[in-house]
Amino acid sequence: MNDLSFTVPLWVWAAVTLVIAVMLAVDLIAHRDNHVIGFKEAAVWSGIWIAIGLAFGLVLLAWQGGDVASTYYAGYLIEKALSIDNVFVFALVFSFFAVPDVYQHKVLFWGVISALVFRLVFIFVGAELLQLFFWTAYLFGAFLIWTGYKMAVSKDEQVHPDRNIVVRLVKKIVPTDARYHGGLFFTKVDGRRVATLLFVALVAIEATDLIFAVDSVAAILAITTNTFLVWTANAFAVLGLRSLYFCLAGLLRRFAYLHYGLAVLLAFAGVKLILSETPVGKLPIPLTLGVIVVTITVSIGWSLIATRGSGDDPDGGPDDATTTGNDHPAGAAPAVADTTGPHHGDGPS
Repeated sequence: MNDLSFTVPLWVWAAVTLVIAVMLAVDLIAHRDNHVIGFKEAAVWSGIWIAIGLAFGLVLLAWQGGDVASTYYAGYLIEKALSIDNVFVFALVFSFFAVPDVYQHKVLFWGVISALVFRLVFIFVGAELLQLFFWTAYLFGAFLIWTGYKMAVSKDEQVHPDRNIVVRLVKKIVPTDARYHGGLFFTKVDGRRVATLLFVALVAIEATDLIFAVDSVAAILAITTNTFLVWTANAFAVLGLRSLYFCLAGLLRRFAYLHYGLAVLLAFAGVKLILSETPVGKLPIPLTLGVIVVTITVSIGWSLIATRGSGDDPDGGPDDATTTGNDHPAGAAPAVADTTGPHHGDGPS
């Protein structure tokens, strides 16, 4: 499979990894106290993360030229667009487990770290498979086309975090108390160390992101199999996922048709990947970048126009997706005193 190839010294990998680690540390320090993240704060942080991601493309432009920078931007944009779909599921998970607003950032922070690890593994495995076995391009391509189709026709299907096999396995293996104990993932109850409901919510977030990681990595591998570009595009897109959630959670209803655009992008990536192993070859990066930009712009514009006047208030917090911002679910007694867990008919026990 022909692709961009350039030497990336070990020190460059180390430097980029260090930058990512520093950014994670800055984010952790900036939000070390549990508090409700408002729209304005989230918008500022989202701007910072996006600026850093775009700036890295300029570094690549100066270092390796326009083709490499364009490929990175194409990967970054498709990852950023797909991450918006993550926000929908995160909102559902937080609502299902009635995660208090003040602890949502903490769950997302550790969820993002796991997401980076998942993606790093998938990137190297996927890229190696595509390089060694040409027919894997057909498999990955078919998978992306099928995923795009399912996204287009199954958007209204209910998501049940408690039915996730990983969540169920953890609850069977790890002693769990179906309550919140402040911002703790683990605590002691009657002298016994147990996982809290916040830990179960974290596992649900990580399990759902594991599924998203497969889709997103496959999509960007359709653009390039250069592991350095795939990794950096993924990493810089995922780093801003927490702030993106708090920016968009209150506006989710305004993105009513975005999933059609994401479905088109996944299907396009699948077709592109399949064509790369035919006489047609890899589609030009400018064409790929153009399709991504136009598709995202049209689907978002279509959504905003269709839902104009819906009355969503970004400063009001997530709409029907989160709790009140107190240390207990809205309208309920404090969660630490609630022995039944969140008030859902089929919720975790």
